Amino acid sequence: MKGSILAVVMLCAFLLSGCGDSSYGGVKTEQSPAPVELSFWNPFGGGEGDFVEQIIKDYNDSQHKVFVKQLRLESNEYYARLSTALSLGKGPDVAVAHVDRLSPFIKAKQIVPLDALANRVGFEFNGIEESNRQSVSYNGQYYAVPLDTHFHMLYYNKDVLQRAELLNADGTPKLAEATPEGFIRFLQQIRDRVPGVQPMAVNTPYFQESFLDLYYEAGGELLSTDLKKAVIHNEKAVQVLAFYQQLFDRKLSDLNDKAPWDSFYNGQAGLWFGGVWEAGHHLGNSSLNVGIMPLSPIFGSSVHWGSSHTLVVPAYVTEQKQDAAMDFMKYFSEVGGAIWGQAGHVPASRAIVQSTAYQALPYRKLFVISRDHVKFAPKTDKYAALYTAISEDLQNIVQNRIEPGEGLAALEKKLDQILAN
Repeated sequence: MKGSILAVVMLCAFLLSGCGDSSYGGVKTEQSPAPVELSFWNPFGGGEGDFVEQIIKDYNDSQHKVFVKQLRLESNEYYARLSTALSLGKGPDVAVAHVDRLSPFIKAKQIVPLDALANRVGFEFNGIEESNRQSVSYNGQYYAVPLDTHFHMLYYNKDVLQRAELLNADGTPKLAEATPEGFIRFLQQIRDRVPGVQPMAVNTPYFQESFLDLYYEAGGELLSTDLKKAVIHNEKAVQVLAFYQQLFDRKLSDLNDKAPWDSFYNGQAGLWFGGVWEAGHHLGNSSLNVGIMPLSPIFGSSVHWGSSHTLVVPAYVTEQKQDAAMDFMKYFSEVGGAIWGQAGHVPASRAIVQSTAYQALPYRKLFVISRDHVKFAPKTDKYAALYTAISEDLQNIVQNRIEPGEGLAALEKKLDQILAN
């Protein structure tokens, strides 16, 4: 009897030992590791923000190893906060940076080179458009993943041009010869034939971009080849500023228009140099019969201002999070880029731009043609300060009707002081 009891006890002990650390049902379960959580900072608002939100959601849903949480900041405070975070060593794990903002971060060693990370997650920089790839290359290493190229196109109100008898049968403008004088005559016809409509809305709140579009067309440069001197006080720049001043003086553009993008959107302007990121906004307005084309080469070439959004990884980020950040950046470029292209930006991924889906979007073939003529900012760590000075002084020149040569001489002196310090 004692033997039987002992046998039963030993059997129970054996069975229980086999269930050690088991769930109640007796089946051992493997717990999945918690996902790596990434903080993603970006300045995208409005329609752009909606597209980014979708990309993040799709990425989080596509896998369970990484979870991205975004912090969307106001664009006018974004770089101040990002610079502070990078300096203090505490902030985002991955962040957006315009291509012209990279140089000081690289010089201060506040963001990491991405070549090794790219190799670990299987990201190929060779799949990025050449101009985008070169824009993020410093000393033979890539410091950012380019997302896009963005720039201006010529938007035109077909109804206004039709009333002015300046619309071709194919729906494109009957532009005269591509010269400043020819363009002014075209605008004068709109003014004379369609009263109450601004022939062309000029982006006076961000006049520096309107200026650079035509200054680059004229073959202008901001800095010398060694990046040590400003070279903006020249006849090309004078001619561009004189052209804009003529538009304001002849009532072809309203100097005091504080929201020219809205003037065009509301049908109160015939032409508009607008960003590609505005395409969905304007095309989505059923009451606005709009067309889009490359900027007219009225100053001799098709070269024009442009920039690029990129993704960077701060130097303080842990190795585990660096790998996770690179995985997210790879997804944003290779998969999310298809959604980003719908926002209007031309994706940096060649595969997406060449895809049937992207090519079928309205005007995108023309966008790609314009992208190939974009001029990026010079690679100097002082560009942010230079750009601020350029913006402020050009505003002053046009708003206060300062003689172009005089205003540009003062601006060049100010830029040289920034470069020297």
